[in-house]
Amino acid sequence: MTASLPVSGLTSSSGAGFPAVQHQPQRSGHRPLAVAAAVSAPASAPSAAPALRLVAQSEGLLQIHTAPFRGSYGAVLSQALRSAGLGSRVLVTQFLKGGVDQGLGSSVWLCGRLQWLRPGVPGCLSEPAARQGLELLEAVRQVWAFSREQLLSGAVDLMVLDELGLAVELGYIEQVEVLATLERRPAHLDVILTGPAMTPELMAMADQVTQLRRGL
Repeated sequence: MTASLPVSGLTSSSGAGFPAVQHQPQRSGHRPLAVAAAVSAPASAPSAAPALRLVAQSEGLLQIHTAPFRGSYGAVLSQALRSAGLGSRVLVTQFLKGGVDQGLGSSVWLCGRLQWLRPGVPGCLSEPAARQGLELLEAVRQVWAFSREQLLSGAVDLMVLDELGLAVELGYIEQVEVLATLERRPAHLDVILTGPAMTPELMAMADQVTQLRRGL
């Protein structure tokens, strides 16, 4: 009598009496030898690409807010106040406003970071410069000279120049000097021009123009 011995991993393909065929169990994570050899073959190392380095660079904008009526300055002033409240240094210059006993020595400070400057004139200026006295002309040119120095030196982060275009149009400030100053502004400085009058040259320099239209 022949003893039957159990054979692990052996199966018969067609029943008793035929030699058993051994099947290798497939295990997850194992590749056939040929494939494994191909994968493990060393490949030529690619040349190392230069490392990319991102540097945060703030870039200021020259913006224009203009309207045929006096509707743009309030929104810009609110933006300036928010910026000062968040720690930015801000200068707001109104070239043709007066009547509040200002001037270079009496400017108003808000939020501890916003300087609000007007010329030392008794009232608002609406006539051409040729019809004004030298004292009024000098008052406007003083605040422009101070604003220009602050702009070129990068002493502030945001500068609002209200009615600069109208001051140029009425002859209080030379447009050639204004354009040259704006072209030399530091890269980080945001400059916002507001007012009802903007010359084509100023409009052409702007990165962003916002025009408010009444009745549309």
